[in-house]
Amino acid sequence: MNANESGSGRAGGRSLKQRVKTAKKRTVSQTRWLERQLNDPYVARAKREGYRSRAAYKLIEMDEKFHLFRPGLRVVDLGAAPGGWSQVAAGKVGSLKGKGRVVGIDLLDIDPIPGVEFTVMDFLDEDAPDRLKAMLGGPADVVMSDMAANATGHKKTDHLKIVALAELAIEFAREVLAPGGSFVAKVLQGGTEGTLLADLKRDFSTVRHVKPAASRADSAELYVLATGFRGRAGDETSGDEEGADVAPSSGWDPAAKS
Repeated sequence: MNANESGSGRAGGRSLKQRVKTAKKRTVSQTRWLERQLNDPYVARAKREGYRSRAAYKLIEMDEKFHLFRPGLRVVDLGAAPGGWSQVAAGKVGSLKGKGRVVGIDLLDIDPIPGVEFTVMDFLDEDAPDRLKAMLGGPADVVMSDMAANATGHKKTDHLKIVALAELAIEFAREVLAPGGSFVAKVLQGGTEGTLLADLKRDFSTVRHVKPAASRADSAELYVLATGFRGRAGDETSGDEEGADVAPSSGWDPAAKS
């Protein structure tokens, strides 16, 4: 029996990619997305290891490099559905063993995850910061957001929408973070994210752009990671006066245009 007959999925030593035929009710773009999902090693790994989404590995990589989490921390996950980031945080802070707390906020109901408390809440509500701190039992140590607005297909519009979401998440983080806390959020390359970094410099000691390996290479997606929150008093001073450090990008030139 030769390699093609064996069902091994290999011919001539090369892996065979799965291809999906375009169905009558499926567009070409939908077919391409499905094909990409079927051939994505992180999608397959997430299924094997029980994570809700491939996005879990982006957070895992960022934590391994920048040490976002440690046992006992309080974490809030904005726009938490389907829960992959909350899963990672729960394991890292020990909430499964009662050592830390993880609260996931979303406008949608989310299936339960051990060690995570999910709540349907609009984080823009006036009372949301106080409600969140009550659920955590105190201020948060980490605020994270993998939120993305629905894509329009227009690069500039999509960029502005996701940066606007990140800016709203930053304002929420200022209300709930404890001094020394961290913030991480998704953005897109496009130019205006530099203004967002300047805003973060006022309140955090170190600010970075990060492109995890699990983030698709052909995607404009990257993350802002800010650590060392100074507290609300930092609003009155500039980042330069406080000695803020903007760390170099990981795999991306801030001066480059997409």
